[in-house]
Amino acid sequence: MAGSLLHKRNTTGNCSVMQEQIIQTSVKGRYLLRPPAHSGTAPLLAGFHGYGQTADDEFNLLCSIPGTERWLCCSIEALHYVETPAGICGASWMTTSDRDQHIEENVRYVDGVIERIRALYSVNDTLGFHGFSQGTGMACRAALLGRYRAAHIMLLCGDIPPELSVDDRMGRVHLARGSRDRLYSQERYERDAARLKEGGIAFVASEFIGGHRANGAYFKAAGEFLEGL
Repeated sequence: MAGSLLHKRNTTGNCSVMQEQIIQTSVKGRYLLRPPAHSGTAPLLAGFHGYGQTADDEFNLLCSIPGTERWLCCSIEALHYVETPAGICGASWMTTSDRDQHIEENVRYVDGVIERIRALYSVNDTLGFHGFSQGTGMACRAALLGRYRAAHIMLLCGDIPPELSVDDRMGRVHLARGSRDRLYSQERYERDAARLKEGGIAFVASEFIGGHRANGAYFKAAGEFLEGL
């Protein structure tokens, strides 16, 4: 049988036994790049979009942060496509089905993108991750489970996955929330700040006036964080 068998599950019915089998396959991933404004080597900033968005959305967000013109910016698109209730076609990093398998695939995918960028472009060893909403979980997993060590992580309007153990592989963290954000609540924001503090992680907590989206106040704070690095 072609491919590698990952797991098999039997379900017994009245007259038969159904076997579910899964094989490893390959899919194409999409990412967008913006080279730095200067020549020579540059640090790499990789971004992850929110649920139902595309790499274009995160790309525009990264490019709006002051100071990112000095970075090679990369926006990575999730592998699993969805259609939102509004009828918009986008992508999702995670579903409740086969969660562990998808986490492993996503981390391997991000590692592959970074490896390819390092082979083709003049980047130095400084690597940053940025995540918005659902993408914050992917940013954390890329840093904590992936092959490449992060200098910093920027988390906007989304939490740190509860199953992860925070440690210094996250680098310095920028944790940001809009004051009127109903999806990423004040309680979850404070819980994440407490986890970072307990883990001894250097971080900046930034709450701006706004909702579940980036705005001018966020871009200013994010730019100051990058400048401080």
